[in-house]
Amino acid sequence: MATDDRQRDQMGYEALQQEALRGVIRAALERAASPGGLPGEHHFYISFRTQAPDVAVPPELIARYPDEMTIVLQNQFWDLSPGVEAFSVTLQFNGQPKSLSIPYAAITRFYDPSVQYMLQFAAPAPAAVAPPEPVRTVKPQTEGEGPKVVSLDQFRKR
Repeated sequence: MATDDRQRDQMGYEALQQEALRGVIRAALERAASPGGLPGEHHFYISFRTQAPDVAVPPELIARYPDEMTIVLQNQFWDLSPGVEAFSVTLQFNGQPKSLSIPYAAITRFYDPSVQYMLQFAAPAPAAVAPPEPVRTVKPQTEGEGPKVVSLDQFRKR
């Protein structure tokens, strides 16, 4: 069967798979948030899009990381709270505690170097943007000035 003849994936398997893998991140964060904390040498590098919807990061961090930011959850993190759609955590930046709230959908990479485990997510396709309408400039007419009519009679065959 030629690739053109394949049916379109109406189930959205790619999106379902990414959602399931984000569930792995949520489960890992739930374990890290438990009273025992991170077991053994486990720690996480989490990269996320800072401009994604519902990301809550202090403005000074957005200024430093306008597109993507990577945080590390290892020894010094507080108030880790994994929710259904997002997680929140407090980290120190330049000695100052900063609270962040990150939707799982904003995560681009999750890496646990202690076991060489990494998940990488495709960036969502940009929304289709309609091409801009052509700009038409109209010269305002002054009084006495009207549209000019050009006769094409001289170009016609007789």
